[in-house]
Amino acid sequence: MGSSTGQLFRIASFGESHGGGVGVVVDGCPPRLPIAVEEIQRDLDRRRPGQSRLTTPRQEPDQAEILSGVFEGLSLGTPIAILVRNKDARPSAYEHMKDVYRPSHADFTTEAKYGVRNWQGGGRASARETVGRVAAGAIARKLLREAAGVEVVAWVSRVHEIEAKVDPADVTLAAVEANDVRCPDPAAAERMVAAIDEARGRGDSLGGVVECVARGVPAGLGEPVFDKLEADLARALMSLPASKGFEIGSGFAGTRMTGIEHNDPFVPGEDGRPRTASNRSGGVQGGISNGEPVVVRVGFKPTATISQAQQTVDREGQAVTLEAQGRHDPCVLPRAVPMVEAMVCLVLADHWLRQQSTDVLPR
Repeated sequence: MGSSTGQLFRIASFGESHGGGVGVVVDGCPPRLPIAVEEIQRDLDRRRPGQSRLTTPRQEPDQAEILSGVFEGLSLGTPIAILVRNKDARPSAYEHMKDVYRPSHADFTTEAKYGVRNWQGGGRASARETVGRVAAGAIARKLLREAAGVEVVAWVSRVHEIEAKVDPADVTLAAVEANDVRCPDPAAAERMVAAIDEARGRGDSLGGVVECVARGVPAGLGEPVFDKLEADLARALMSLPASKGFEIGSGFAGTRMTGIEHNDPFVPGEDGRPRTASNRSGGVQGGISNGEPVVVRVGFKPTATISQAQQTVDREGQAVTLEAQGRHDPCVLPRAVPMVEAMVCLVLADHWLRQQSTDVLPR
């Protein structure tokens, strides 16, 4: 079903934006992995609303409760259930819009599919659903670090027309977290903050790009042909709310190169294994990781809910003017950073476990 993903490291998220709570069930986490709720909380705090003036003013502590699967600080190998209760839900703020289809939201399409929808916020289509993904991603991050030495870092690389100038090899978590927009280029970050403030002031919103690098990914992850590593990364990242585009490595820029310009030549590595002199492949060739950093980018549209008047229709098909109310992000990018990291960690953890079950005979 659409609310679960993964094969060996599997998750199922649950909950609605203005319901009792949101959360996730993680199945397939190996036993004896040290798990502390504080580690999960660190990533949830980076995702939570109300953390800066650039985000929605909704005040949610997003306190994680581990309900099962962890005992005396270690995973049991059984399903891990994590619950985050909604504390600042205000469903009445959406009552005036319950019979109106908001432009570029999931209101109409959800009703077309199910014949019913939760009009209190976005329901399952709300970005609040990603609380469970980020909590699960924190466990996947711990597994990758402990078992394979993998590090995953994401950052805002573009807001509207403002682009950061950074080398993915050099980006650190400290640099990302040094400002509210989560851009490791201080000069670009300052301009991004000003642009978001200006858009919010006129009742509008901005989109942009989140870039992510996974360092230390071992060669051999990926399951061709339909479960190629980049295919599963694209599926995971394009499932995030407001995502509209995916690139890996050179992405669409590679289409402007010739073959000799784009190819990544192999050179001897210090450990005796082949390395590539460049990384236009983004760490994946033939759907399988090649040992280089995996570099991906995700494009996010401008937040659909804006306070400017917009034309739409209601359930009766009558034209109406909508002036949205409520608490919304003028730009989703800063809070999307931990979401992107979570989905990359979940895919890599799943493929790392799948590779362990594949590579069992001596070579």
